[in-house]
Amino acid sequence: MLKNNDSIIFDLIQKEENRQETEIELIASENYASLDILEAAWSILSNKYSEWYPGKRYYAGQENIDKIEQIAINRAKEIFWAEYVNVQPLSWSPANLAVYLAFLKPWDKVLGLSLDQGWHLSHGHPLNFSWLLYEIIPYTLDSKTHLINMDEVDRLASENKPKMIIAGFSAYSRDLDWKRFREIADNVWAILMADISHIAGLIAGWVLENPIPYCDVVTTTTHKTLRWPRWAIIMSKWIYEKEIARAVFPWVQWGPHENLIAAKAVAFAEALKPEFKVYARQVIDNARVLASELQNHGFKIISGGTDNHLILVDVFGSFGVTWKEAELALEKVGLSANKNMIPYDTRKALDPSGIRIGTPAATTRGMKETEMKVIAKIFTEAIKNKDNETKLSSLKQEVLEMCGRFPIYK
Repeated sequence: MLKNNDSIIFDLIQKEENRQETEIELIASENYASLDILEAAWSILSNKYSEWYPGKRYYAGQENIDKIEQIAINRAKEIFWAEYVNVQPLSWSPANLAVYLAFLKPWDKVLGLSLDQGWHLSHGHPLNFSWLLYEIIPYTLDSKTHLINMDEVDRLASENKPKMIIAGFSAYSRDLDWKRFREIADNVWAILMADISHIAGLIAGWVLENPIPYCDVVTTTTHKTLRWPRWAIIMSKWIYEKEIARAVFPWVQWGPHENLIAAKAVAFAEALKPEFKVYARQVIDNARVLASELQNHGFKIISGGTDNHLILVDVFGSFGVTWKEAELALEKVGLSANKNMIPYDTRKALDPSGIRIGTPAATTRGMKETEMKVIAKIFTEAIKNKDNETKLSSLKQEVLEMCGRFPIYK
């Protein structure tokens, strides 16, 4: 129908489908939702307005909607062992905003990882609401190991008495010490918030420790390692249900998108299957092999490796190649990655020294350790031969051949 009624948009969707099928996705925050999830996402539920929560709607005709949303809530609770789950946040930043509003007042102090060392924009960027409304106190990574300096976190918390401490990241490749964060928060009577958007799938797959028992509140997107719809959820102890529910609706947003809540319910069921745990384990195995192979090829890997799905590569420090040069070369061969500052980066944020890559999407396609070694070789040769069009064209053929063996949607 779309092809006949709006061929321009149809053609662009087809081109994007072809791009995804013929390129290897190394962006750590991207993944592929199943066809079941996509079907639920574009369902007739798109038509329904469902303000407020199950059993308390402002509009009639909610008998099916309420059941779907409650199923999504129950399945998420089972996955993460959470006491309370809100499945309505529209995305990552609104979820984090709702948590801020639920627990903080304007100008309260918030302690979190420094933005230029792996933090997310909604944790305190000067152009984000978090910076505009709250006093942000950053903790940093050790300048030599590039690991979170927990002693510094403890010291800063004791000196500043923040109302909230955030444990979370968008570009940090190591596991977090949830128990130590809890102890530090307890010492200063702070709310402990975990933002697990990048590692939620690895937690759901039982290959990383679950922060729920240690934290007052946890936010996460539902894509990335979870390979669910692009959405978010908030989880907390049951005693905070009222505050979080009110912050999500009506403080931050109005009507939820029930089609995507249905898609999340489908996705939650997928994550409860045994094969999801196999997938989560493979994501980490692939990341470790990829990081090791890149090191063997001469790249500097921040923190020396990875405990999760992502790898931060110092491209400029390794070969003197700028991000812009690296991005163009990688695009020509069919590898998608994104620029990222490295800890204590001397270059500008829009053209930093680093590249952030990850293995969730390639693992979803079925790629394993053998393919990671080939990807590392192609990655390296593309950057080293960034001005050699003949070599880049040859590498592109290698990528196409690999993609053909591992289709996204069979």
